[in-house]
Amino acid sequence: MRYLKLVLAYDGTDFSGWQVQPNAATIQGALASAIGRISGEKVLPQGSGRTDAGVHALAQVATFATDSPMPVGNWVKALNDLLPASIRVLEASQVEAEFHARKSARGKTYRYRIYREPICPPLLARYVWHYPYPLDEHAMTSAAGLVVGEHDFTSFAAVDSERGTEDEPVSNVRSIFESRWERKEVEFVYTVRGSGFLHHMVRNLVGTFILVGKGTLQASDITGILQARNRSAAGATAPASGLYLVEVEY
Repeated sequence: MRYLKLVLAYDGTDFSGWQVQPNAATIQGALASAIGRISGEKVLPQGSGRTDAGVHALAQVATFATDSPMPVGNWVKALNDLLPASIRVLEASQVEAEFHARKSARGKTYRYRIYREPICPPLLARYVWHYPYPLDEHAMTSAAGLVVGEHDFTSFAAVDSERGTEDEPVSNVRSIFESRWERKEVEFVYTVRGSGFLHHMVRNLVGTFILVGKGTLQASDITGILQARNRSAAGATAPASGLYLVEVEY
């Protein structure tokens, strides 16, 4: 038995997220099917996190065990020959049995892209949130820094019925190492790096920062929202299309 680690990139637009679901196209399901066709084994690869429906990844990490004798270097081409073009395996390597894509992760980086021009190019629409309305980008930049550090992010977490199991910690406390907005020509881009993220957490942060940009909230209100530990205190969930899993650290 060998343990393999894969690094994947995908366009999540046409998938119902990472996690396999009945009667739905998922990244995990497509990958499991391709592995099964290659090795003849029934394998459910484990990802570093469950990206939501419509969310993209530049470097998702997955692990699985296999008895296949195929050289590790051949897995990239073999999987990409079977996977849809919207999912690509970038790397494959052998790891120790103790390594786990999610449990071994020490940090993750997400990026959220907002397209600010009046007209969004149609070939870009699947990969950004088109928001052409006035925003105080300076205020949003100030607000972003207030979530850095260790906090209880209950106010920014969606209710997740699958949490509270043996595999998922109940605590909503997370450490954010970096949180910043920056202008990149016609886009306003949010980058957040932390120890881990709750369900919808990044999209809920973005939705709340938008309220700061609109003037509905002040940047200083972010601290109170964190302390409230109440989802209704924060803003609406931003669309999935603008969100990317950029990096997983081990």
